[in-house]
Amino acid sequence: MPSARLPRRLARFLREESGVMLAETVIILPLLIWAFIGLYAYWDAYRSVTMVQKAAYTISDMITRENDVIDDSYIVGMDTVMEYLVDNDQDVSTRVTSVAWSESNQRFEVHWSRALGTAMAPLTTATLQGFNTQIPAMAEGDFAMIIEVNVSFDAAFDFGISEDFLSEFIVTRPRFLRCIVMNNGICPIV
Repeated sequence: MPSARLPRRLARFLREESGVMLAETVIILPLLIWAFIGLYAYWDAYRSVTMVQKAAYTISDMITRENDVIDDSYIVGMDTVMEYLVDNDQDVSTRVTSVAWSESNQRFEVHWSRALGTAMAPLTTATLQGFNTQIPAMAEGDFAMIIEVNVSFDAAFDFGISEDFLSEFIVTRPRFLRCIVMNNGICPIV
């Protein structure tokens, strides 16, 4: 008789569902928490990248729409605006450079360059040549403004996001003038 009851008890055991929810929760909950933290980390990184990009384009647009000579206090004010736009507790470094294409020298040449923050030094014509692939083709005597921004970034969680700085490199042609003039300089003929 015990052998006849065994298949019935086995069938009843297989139909029994008490404790299944607890077992599923123990298996799935850590995966859900891991996925939530990962999504938050990537969302935060994407938000930070977008914020830095929008702030850098705002600064670029400010400078290229200028109709007057700008000076060092304008650049400092622009950096203050940049810090406000990205977040006051992040380390922000900004470099603003006016460049022109010289057909006779077959290279980009620096008209003027200013850097604020600790991450970058002002560009020279020699150091600018390292950025040739990032600057679009220009005609003889055309000027462009290069806005470079480095913003410190610390990921909320370590999910493969290893960036220490978020960087933007923006090249924009002056909107209303041939070139943007710094500190009562002149717009040279290149």
